[in-house]
Amino acid sequence: MTGAAPAPPDPPDASQPVSRARPVSAAVNRWAFSVGTLGRDMLYTLVNMYLIVFLTEVLDLTDESMWWITGVLLVARLVDAVTDIAMGAIVDNTRTRWGQYKPWMAVGAVASAIVTVALFADPGVRGPGYVAAFAIVYLLWGFAWTANDIPFWSMMPALSLVQAERERIGSLSKVFATIGLFAVVVGIIPITDALGGGVRAWTIFAAGVVIVMLAGQALTLACVREPRLVRRRRSTSVREVWGVLTGNDQLLWTAVAMVLFMTGYSITTSLGVYFFKYAYRDEGMYAPFAAVLGVAQLAGFAAFPLLRRRLSRRGLYSLATALCVAGYVLFWFAPMAMIPIGVAGLLAFFGEALVVVLMLVFITDCIEYGHWKLGRRNGSVTFALQPFINKLGGALATAIVSATLIVTGINRAEGPADVSPDGVAGLKAIMMLLPVALVVASYLIHRRRYAIDESFYARIVGDLRDRGELTDSDDPPAESPARHRRVSRASPPVPPDR
Repeated sequence: MTGAAPAPPDPPDASQPVSRARPVSAAVNRWAFSVGTLGRDMLYTLVNMYLIVFLTEVLDLTDESMWWITGVLLVARLVDAVTDIAMGAIVDNTRTRWGQYKPWMAVGAVASAIVTVALFADPGVRGPGYVAAFAIVYLLWGFAWTANDIPFWSMMPALSLVQAERERIGSLSKVFATIGLFAVVVGIIPITDALGGGVRAWTIFAAGVVIVMLAGQALTLACVREPRLVRRRRSTSVREVWGVLTGNDQLLWTAVAMVLFMTGYSITTSLGVYFFKYAYRDEGMYAPFAAVLGVAQLAGFAAFPLLRRRLSRRGLYSLATALCVAGYVLFWFAPMAMIPIGVAGLLAFFGEALVVVLMLVFITDCIEYGHWKLGRRNGSVTFALQPFINKLGGALATAIVSATLIVTGINRAEGPADVSPDGVAGLKAIMMLLPVALVVASYLIHRRRYAIDESFYARIVGDLRDRGELTDSDDPPAESPARHRRVSRASPPVPPDR
């Protein structure tokens, strides 16, 4: 698309009329958006991390059924990841009196609530019948979650063009998301045990998570007001979606790096409960260890704005990766004692928290880069890569975790004594060594290929304002060195070499 003739002027964007009804408060938007992530991440954690536990430990499915379900999970998540892109195009083309995002967020939240409870129920059949029922319900869950997830995260970059404010929103939203995540991680085993430990206990727990999610989404829908940042917005056809994604080289390299990182992270978190049951041989210590990880992540998210005052994004990414690697190495060599294992978890998950926020703002800045390079703004299609990446990483991790449980003999084991030393060694290797390799590969790829640093982003925003494609309702970055340099939409400059 680069080098093509400029498109004709588009009519003024009418997708955000609500924001003009009363003044937009950056602080209210920041908090109302961020609180909405708490229940969402509780629900996503329940499905992404504990659905396998429910199937293997509560329903006690056979190896044969688990092999089939592993295939279902992989295919369904890959299909679901592709529908993220389609949903991004739908959101980009949505024009309603409530804006682009809120109608889909509301529909997706209610549908996700219903289907999540169904996932953690027992239909009363086994074998092929259960696999077929599970496949249908899981596919429905994927579609429902996508309908909420894409517009929710697409709203974040629409709240501000200022990098510092986006980083504040990103770090605060991840604080609440982590509280939600570890509320499930820490609470699910003791709460379901207190409720009786069977299918009914897990269904009740799922229903409780759903209530929290709906309350948080209601707050976001009621309180967030979108500023009007873009003067005009073009519709995107199905054929144009592919060009929007492939033409944004910075987005593609970020996606590759994120898939590697999220796959490694998901493998470690998904195998945690099995590590403490079969390797550490005390499942009760999983909850306090998870609490330690939660504290580490919260500390990382809270420290992010402070560290950014002293380090560039590039320097902070290097520090975060070093902390992750140090944590994994210590975890591998640590004896079966909580203090060294806890220290390892603190290092790894503090670094992981920093990387998560960085990846979020990297993708966010790719929206302006795509607008600048391609001459059109597709925020939802661009940001759809984030949940696409999470789901693709989750799908790959789920397949690896399921295969690990079967090959190591854990799925057949009645207890820790039934797992061989080789099985325990295999569990540890997949949980620790494979993820650290993926984290390092992710860092090296991103460092080599990602070009949007602070000064380049300031130049992009300045150029877009000079073209008349952005409004003045959001202050531009103060350090912009090229605010008044006019750049042709037909021939945008190339990013600086690395």
